[in-house]
Amino acid sequence: MNEKARFIRQPAGSFFLFGPRGTGKSTWLQHHFAAGLWINLLDPDVHRKLSAQPERLVALLDGNPDQRTIIIDEVQKVPELLTVVHKYIESQKGYRFILTGSSSRKLKRSGVDLLAGRAAVSFSHPFMACELGNAFSLEDALQLGTIPLILAAQQPLETLAGYVMLYVREEVMAEGLVRDIGGFSRFLEAISFSHASLLNIAEVSRECEVSRKTVEGYVSVLEDMLLGARLPVFSRRAKRGLIKQSKFYFSDCGVFRSLRPQGPLDKSEEIDGGALEGLVYQHLKAWADYSSTKNTLSFWRTQAGTEVDFVIYGASAFCALEVKNSAKVFRKDLKGLKAFREDYPESQVALLYRGKDRLMIDGILCLPCSTFLQELTPNQPPLPLP
Repeated sequence: MNEKARFIRQPAGSFFLFGPRGTGKSTWLQHHFAAGLWINLLDPDVHRKLSAQPERLVALLDGNPDQRTIIIDEVQKVPELLTVVHKYIESQKGYRFILTGSSSRKLKRSGVDLLAGRAAVSFSHPFMACELGNAFSLEDALQLGTIPLILAAQQPLETLAGYVMLYVREEVMAEGLVRDIGGFSRFLEAISFSHASLLNIAEVSRECEVSRKTVEGYVSVLEDMLLGARLPVFSRRAKRGLIKQSKFYFSDCGVFRSLRPQGPLDKSEEIDGGALEGLVYQHLKAWADYSSTKNTLSFWRTQAGTEVDFVIYGASAFCALEVKNSAKVFRKDLKGLKAFREDYPESQVALLYRGKDRLMIDGILCLPCSTFLQELTPNQPPLPLP
C-alpha cells in the first residue's frame, strides 16, 4: 500500500504520540522526523541497555550534540527514561522529544504522569476513510478494519487473526499486566459480545468465569493498551431519566470481528451491525482527536430504552447520529433521533444507513454510511451545515 497522508496532529514542542500497535506512528514520524535521533525500544539490544541504565540516555544526548529532535519509540517499555526527558525539557533549551506509545499503563504507574503536562499529547488511529481516498471500501473495512499494518499485509486476514495475540504476548504477558492469561483470553472473547452494546460487567464476569473486580481490571487493561474504550452517556441538561451504564467499543472493527465467535448460534446480521457501528465509532474518535477544537463523544439512552448511538458535543459540533445496518430507512428507525431533537432542538441529527441515496424524512437527514465516512474530515463539521 502506498503511503497515505495522515491527519495526525503535530504539536509545536515536545509531545507524546499514543496509538494502538500498527496504526502508523513510526511510519508517520519517519516521514516527518527522519533526521532526528531515534531510540527504538522495540530493538532488544537498545531496550536491554536502557532498561539496565536509563541514565545512558544522557550519554546518548551528550554524544549527539547536534541532534535536538529526539524520538523515543514505545517509551512505555522503559518509563524510567521519562525522568531524564523531564530534566532535559526543563533545563536544556532547544530539545524536542517525541515519545510514542501503544500503552499508557506503565507510564501511569511510573508516577511521571506524562511529564506533568510539559509535553502535549497527540494520537494515532486506524485509517479514516478520507485518508484512504479511493482505496476505501466499506465492505472491506467492515471485514478487515482499517489498521494500516493489516491493510498493508500480503495476507491481511491472517495478520488480523494474529494481531490481538501479538498484543497479548508482547504487552500483557511481557509486562505482567495480568496474572491469569487463560482468564484474560476468555475475557477477550466474552467482551466481544459487548462491542457496540451496554457494558455489563456482571455478565462478562459470568461468561469468562472470573470475578467482577478482575473484569473491571481487564477492561482497564484494554483501555490502557488503546484496544478498547467505554463510551459514556450524554447527560447535559437532561430532561428525561437516563441510564448510567457505558457502552464499549474496540478501537477497530476488524479487531472486534477477529475476536467475536462465529457459528450456528451467532447471527451474522448482529456481527455485521456491530462492525458497522464500530467503524463509525472509530472514525468519530479519530475525527475528534485529530481536530483542533475539543469535542466529546457519548451516546444517549433513556431509562425507557429510547437511544441514539452517538452524540458529538463541543465547540464545533452538536450532532446526534443513529447507525442502521439496513439498505432501507423506516420511520420507526428515526424514533430515537426525534426524541433527542425534541429535547435538544439546537442539535443536528442524522441517520446513517447502508443504502445509496441521501434522503430527508420528517426533517431528518438520512445519509449512506459510506458517504458520511468518506466526507468526515478533521476540523470540518461532521454533518453538512443546515
